[in-house]
Formats: sequence, structure tokens, C-alpha cells
Amino acid sequence: MAKPTRSDDWGFPRWRPYGAKSRAATRVRLCDREGCNEPGDRPAPKAPNSPERWMFCEAHAAEYNKNWNYFAGLSAEEAAKRAAEEESGANAYRKSAHYQWAGPGDGTRTRDEMRALDMLELEADADFKAVKASYRRLAKEHHPDRHKGDKEAAKRFHAVQAAYEVLRKAEERRTGRPA
Repeated sequence: MAKPTRSDDWGFPRWRPYGAKSRAATRVRLCDREGCNEPGDRPAPKAPNSPERWMFCEAHAAEYNKNWNYFAGLSAEEAAKRAAEEESGANAYRKSAHYQWAGPGDGTRTRDEMRALDMLELEADADFKAVKASYRRLAKEHHPDRHKGDKEAAKRFHAVQAAYEVLRKAEERRTGRPA
């Protein structure tokens, strides 16, 4: 009579394999970039609206996506329409712009402050004394009383005033006292 074999389904540690019935090697797809031996686990389309995909490693996927043009082959009107449709579904992201998250600059100024500094012809690291001096100079230069009937000078004067207000309010928030 044959000797009965003991079950592998007892005690700890678990002697039975988890789910895999065979011990064959797992197939790993390599990156489609020539000469790369990293696993290709990030799909990228071969062409717009194509079901075919390249499989890249993380580094080559980033390189591939760097130059990807989402609006390739669309007219200006179609691209504007598609962009508007995309933005309409991104309201939560738009709300975050209220707090100027992820704005450009050195991390101390918001996007609006950077635009105001450009309007006042100043560098990003200008202090508030330089802002005041530049505001006064540009306000005198473009004042409507100095250029009677010149619409462009009046427009520029109002833009300089608005830029100064943005920076004045930011300075008040930063220091906690009126500027």
C-alpha cells in the first residue's frame, strides 16, 4: 500500500504557493526605447487616437511626453473649443488658483505679484521701496493730465495703478501693517 502524503495546507508558514500553480518565470516587457533594459510599464500612444501603445520606463516616458502636443492637427478654433471643454470640467483645480498654489516665481510671490512687478518694470526680488519709486516714476510719466486725449497713456496709467495696488496689498499681508 502507498504511503499517504501530508497536505501542504497546514500551519505557519504557509507551505502552499499563493495562487501560482507553476514556478515559471514571470514575463516582463522591457522599455521600447532602443538600448534600454528597464521594465517598460508606462504606456504611451504611438499616434493620437490610436489604440497602439509604446511601453516605456519612467525616464523615457517623461522624455516622450515632454514634447507631446495635445492639440496637434486641430485648427485654432477646435483647439480653443477643446481647451474650454477641458477647463470646464476642472473646477476644483480652478478654485486652487484663488490661493495662487503652484504659481511661478521664487516661492515668495504669487502669479499676480509677478505680473505687477513686470508692469512696474522691476525684477522679481525688488523690495517695496523700489516698488514705490517705480510706481511714482511711471505714474508721472503716464498721467492723463500730462498726456491729454492719449487713450494709451491713460490705459497704461490705470494698469500701473492696479499693479501698485496688488503689490501694496501683498506687502500689507506680509508685514501686517499698512504700506
